[in-house]
Amino acid sequence: MKIPLLRTITLVITICCGAMPGRGDVATDTETAAHRSVLDLAGAFTNDGFKMRDGAYTSTLKAGESAVVEVNLYSGNQYWFAVSTADAKSAVSIGVYNEAGNMVKSEPFASRAADGAKDGAMDTDAASTNRAAAGFAPEASGPYYIKITNTTGVPATCCLIYSYK
Repeated sequence: MKIPLLRTITLVITICCGAMPGRGDVATDTETAAHRSVLDLAGAFTNDGFKMRDGAYTSTLKAGESAVVEVNLYSGNQYWFAVSTADAKSAVSIGVYNEAGNMVKSEPFASRAADGAKDGAMDTDAASTNRAAAGFAPEASGPYYIKITNTTGVPATCCLIYSYK
């Protein structure tokens, strides 16, 4: 699947040197809940030796809306990109794309937060979960794009963080 970068990118934020710029104001309760949920998910990757990058990207996505975040990745490293919504009843998906806009093969992981129906268990249907992650090891250094999509029919506040080793 190819992303027409100029037409479908609803938001591009460049992440350099570990900084993930935000709006500059105080986080809402919903943003804090999404951040707490994604930290819980990313904790599983730190148990495998991954280090979390400082900062987080938070956004409220309308039904079916996507956000694209640009990251600079280095060959020889492994990465996990984790995203979560504040509401366990909402759903989100995540994908990794190269600089040409082509989806790259990544290792999927999806789960529902502990307050959701699946009690934090692994879910093979990533389109129905409020927490998702993609593992990726780039063959070439350079810019890559992380696409987060709200797959539910209602607005959802989500938070993205990533880990590396």
